[in-house]
Amino acid sequence: MRNMKERDMVIISYLRKDARMNLTTMSRQTGIPVSTIFDRIRLHEKDIIKKHTAIIDFSRLGYTTRINMMLKSKKDEKESLKNYLAKQDNVNSVYKINNNYDFLVEGIFLNIKEFEDFLDRMDSKFSIEAKEIYYIVDEIKREDFMSDPQNVSMLPDTRT
Repeated sequence: MRNMKERDMVIISYLRKDARMNLTTMSRQTGIPVSTIFDRIRLHEKDIIKKHTAIIDFSRLGYTTRINMMLKSKKDEKESLKNYLAKQDNVNSVYKINNNYDFLVEGIFLNIKEFEDFLDRMDSKFSIEAKEIYYIVDEIKREDFMSDPQNVSMLPDTRT
């Protein structure tokens, strides 16, 4: 991990908690000047902050089927499969993993039939050696790591 000052970690923690919080409010809560917060956010947008996004309740939009799937492909198809998965609209995230699998895929589908059709298309294009599918039944905690500014002191030593 890059060496960071504690104030940078506090700013990032506030962003994780609520990226829409205005800088004046963040300044009042942290005691860090607005101009410093602005400058530090801009600096970190070049390397640490990958994307500003929203966490969505997909089920309220009609997407009733969420899955996590581990895949193992033939060695000569790994790159092609990775590129295929990365281009699929229903694939939310793809991770390269270990322990006898190549990829962990998070997918979001309108229903099980749509997911089954996705599997059929993938299976017709690639020789999948192993596959494990887990349906997500309920979301208990999501995108919460480093979102409590009070816990910044519990993080690894970040002082320069």
